[in-house]
Amino acid sequence: MKYAWIKAQHHRHTFNVNAMCEMLGVMRSGYYAWKNNPQSARDKEDIRLGELIKKSFDEGRHTYGRKRIQDDLKDWGENVSKRRIGKLMSKLGLWCKTRKKFKATTNSKHNEKISPNLLNRKFKADKPNSVWVGDITYVWTHEGWFYLATVIDLYSRKIVGWSMSDNMRTPLVNDALKMAIWQRKPPKGLIWHTGRGSQYASKSHRALLKTHAIQQSMSRKGDCWDNAVAESFFHTLKTELIYHERYQTREQARRSIFEYIEVFYNRLRRHSANGSSSPANFETYRKVA
Repeated sequence: MKYAWIKAQHHRHTFNVNAMCEMLGVMRSGYYAWKNNPQSARDKEDIRLGELIKKSFDEGRHTYGRKRIQDDLKDWGENVSKRRIGKLMSKLGLWCKTRKKFKATTNSKHNEKISPNLLNRKFKADKPNSVWVGDITYVWTHEGWFYLATVIDLYSRKIVGWSMSDNMRTPLVNDALKMAIWQRKPPKGLIWHTGRGSQYASKSHRALLKTHAIQQSMSRKGDCWDNAVAESFFHTLKTELIYHERYQTREQARRSIFEYIEVFYNRLRRHSANGSSSPANFETYRKVA
């Protein structure tokens, strides 16, 4: 705006450069640089694309890298290479949230019955409510530990059930599964895969599965890759949300995690397993006849 005004005055030959720059608070070197090197078409395009990249980055809650931003731009009618996106992100100072190592937690040292591994690392499902996976993780608050149990539909990677508590006893996982059953009403024969934790091997949990004709499947001993999808979600949750928060209370953590799952992860966040669609969009546009 300032330079545009200076240019107008320059064409009228009515101003003194020193006085004008002093009045407008700009340096003479800046004025002459602008005069001798007007903004190129490429610079203008970079500014326009930079605004769109910043929009995608902000809507992705600072978790999107070049690939997901490129997908957003495609949806907005822009064909931009990942290389150019990366350069513009660097120029704008847009850096994804730092990733930290994930630590799993369940107690598999018990004397309860262990179910066979029916999933066998087949992490693709061709229809909804045919295979669910679940696990437990923990969150630190200034009131103490807080625990989260989730149920994920392998078809869309949607979180279809979840439960939070100040302890990780069996009701935590039962409540998460009950929520999923109530919401999805799965057919008989659904496979439910988890780790070998005592909560999942408990008599009350097995009774719940029997009531709804659900087949239980468990990971092999000490093999975290057998339940990689469930652990991957917790890694994402922690690196995109929890590691960047300082929860004073468990209720604060509950509200934050609820909003992340129900508002962002399920409905908005692009997922690579879904061809870069969010779980909700994937289910909407890929419904099985």
